[in-house]
Amino acid sequence: MTSSPTNAPSNGLTYAASGVSIEAGDALVERIKPHARATDRPGTMGGLGGFGALFDLKAAGFRDPVLVSSTDGVGTKLRLAIDAGRHDKVGIDLVAMCVNDLVVQGAEPLFFLDYFATGKLEVERAAAVVAGIAEGCREAGCALVGGETAEMPGMYHGEDYDLAGFSVGAAERDALLPRAVVAGDVLLGLPSSGVHSNGFSLVRRILDSAGVGMGDPAPFAEGATVTDALLEPTRIYVKPVLSLHRAGLLKAAAHITGGGLPGNLPRVLPEGIRAVVEGGSWPLPPVFPWLARLGGVEEAEMLRVFNCGLGMILVVAEADVPAATIALQSAGVAAYRIGALTEGDSGVEMLGKLPL
Repeated sequence: MTSSPTNAPSNGLTYAASGVSIEAGDALVERIKPHARATDRPGTMGGLGGFGALFDLKAAGFRDPVLVSSTDGVGTKLRLAIDAGRHDKVGIDLVAMCVNDLVVQGAEPLFFLDYFATGKLEVERAAAVVAGIAEGCREAGCALVGGETAEMPGMYHGEDYDLAGFSVGAAERDALLPRAVVAGDVLLGLPSSGVHSNGFSLVRRILDSAGVGMGDPAPFAEGATVTDALLEPTRIYVKPVLSLHRAGLLKAAAHITGGGLPGNLPRVLPEGIRAVVEGGSWPLPPVFPWLARLGGVEEAEMLRVFNCGLGMILVVAEADVPAATIALQSAGVAAYRIGALTEGDSGVEMLGKLPL
């Protein structure tokens, strides 16, 4: 005769004994609900807890929208954050890497979802990460509408975890970027906040080779440790870039991530148009010369791996440069004239050297 469930042995296996805590997952959802609610915006429907997230494009004010989507992670910058026990800002990086890719299409970020995977769910740590994600969403003007927390013992070890982000935006069909880019247009560079979230495998290799500790004073940032300086979050450019676009002053924009200037700027230029960039025409954050000297990294490799001080490059008409510069300054962002577009083979031509 088959035993009834009530006669099951008291030492029967459970999910918790396998390393997964349903209670911790439920506790995390409750902890992050206020952060998610704080990111609500027009178009948001419902809240956390459903099987899917809803968003009302009509309520968001769109008449003929095209959806634009993006996904990304934080990369090995996350290794530094985990080792340093600094979990409160990497969520901003996660949002930035996604929404900055949306805005260069002329899209307004609408909502964001995250994926948090770990071997053992520590509620306090995960809540700190999600609080950073919510902070990034507020800065970008998008709603944190959901996500997934995966506790997977055996896949991740110790305190390791991984992050991925997914964002959806929308643009009016007749306002997509790039548009009408021609030779003679001007390149405006917007400053980065530092290394952002690319090239950290090289950064870590440089530090290891030179014997630099993450807690050491940063010689390029007074009063900060190396950890402080390198974990500075990626700048979010959504609001200033959208304000410029809505004013009719923006032709194209390139988010400078992995691949640097030579790998990203040509992606928004038409065939037969070449970018000529004047090295030294913008302030170079001191972290980049420090890394170059410490690791003996050549200029071409620095430009190919890092943003080298420019997190976003905009293309505007020559006649619109004064108005665009004023508009960006009004939005709280400096803009540097770093070059122009010419006819020629696709690519980026560097004139002069970076002050590395």
